[in-house]
Order: sequence, then structure tokens, then C-alpha cells
Amino acid sequence: MHSEDWVSHFPGLHSLPDDILAALIASSRVVQLPAGTRIFGPGHAPDAFILMLRGTVRVQQVSDTGREIVLYRVSAGDSCALTTACLMGYDDYQAEALAETDVAAVAIPRATFDDIIARSPEFRRFVFTAFSRRVTDLFRVIEEVAFARIDVRLAQRLLERANTAGHIELTHQQLAAELGTAREVISRQLNEFQRRGWITTARGAIDITQPEALRQLATAP
Repeated sequence: MHSEDWVSHFPGLHSLPDDILAALIASSRVVQLPAGTRIFGPGHAPDAFILMLRGTVRVQQVSDTGREIVLYRVSAGDSCALTTACLMGYDDYQAEALAETDVAAVAIPRATFDDIIARSPEFRRFVFTAFSRRVTDLFRVIEEVAFARIDVRLAQRLLERANTAGHIELTHQQLAAELGTAREVISRQLNEFQRRGWITTARGAIDITQPEALRQLATAP
């Protein structure tokens, strides 16, 4: 991909003045990372603003006891809210990011980010709009973990992650991290779904056999 081609992936950048856009393109670089790469972790400070071109990155929090919760995912066309917050606050990361797939992204150096966000209202609008959307998503995660029924949330997540054949490649531990709960809680609930005939389970995989039953539960109040 040529250096200037990536701009077309982000409509919010199209309104930038020519001099600002030229400076952005000149200093940025496209990076590619294989699946499984740990992109950042707690205690590290960001050195670039990241815009995703291809792939998916999982941002998660890990407690001292090793319990994980998935905060959000960054996919094509997105920026990372935690990176934005740390850049603006001159702070270190308090979570980690892992590449779930092969990833291509644009890295805008910190010096360029600081300069352009100070000079360009259009760029500020682009950054803050994406940031506010993600903060809203994070509040939704907090609300779900605190108040929503785990059986309802599990049904929703199974339907979201299943392919067209109803197959899901996830372990009980991975589902627990997705939903911010313990593996034992997920295992008990999956066993109940299987007892009802809604799913079948195998090592590291789940198959949905009655999707309509899960949909009814997923929409329960």
C-alpha cells in the first residue's frame, strides 16, 4: 500500500486542509503485525496514534490474579481509545492489546499527533469523535458486567461469534474473558444450554443447534 492510499480508509480525514494532510502522510507509516502479537501492555507509554486498516485487535484488562476481561476490539477503520487517552494524558497503558488476526495499521508518530491535533480542528474532531464512541462502548461493557444476566449475555455472545453454520471456536476461558466473569460460571451455563439441547460442545468449540432458542433468551428483559 502506498503511503497516501491509507487515507481513503478514513472518511473523517478527507476534510483536512492540504498542508495538514501532507504532513500526516509524510510522517506516518503502515505497519503489519502477525496474529498473536502483543501490541502494547501495562506500564508502556504509546509512541504513536494507531489507525486500523485491516484485522482485529483485542484490548483487555488482566487482574493480578490472572482474570481477564475484554474491554473492546479495534477493527478496520477504527482507532484505539486507550492509545488516544494515553497520548492526550501523557500516561502509560493500564491494559494490553493483542492481535487476534494478522493486522495492518497506520502509525502516526506522537510528535506528529501532538502537532496536528493542536493545529487542526478537523483532526481534533476526527480523533474525539472516535474516542467518544469507544467510551460509550466501554460504559455499555461496565453496565452489562454489573447488571445484565449472565445467561442472556452468553446467548448474545454465542450468536455474535458464531459463523453461518453456527460454529464457534472459543474455549470456556475465552468466553469468560469476553464476558468478564469466571470460567466456572461460563462452564455451568454452557452445560445448562447443552442440557436443553441448544448447543453441543467439544474441546475449544461450540456448535449452536437451536439458534432460535438462544435468540429468544438473548432478547429477554
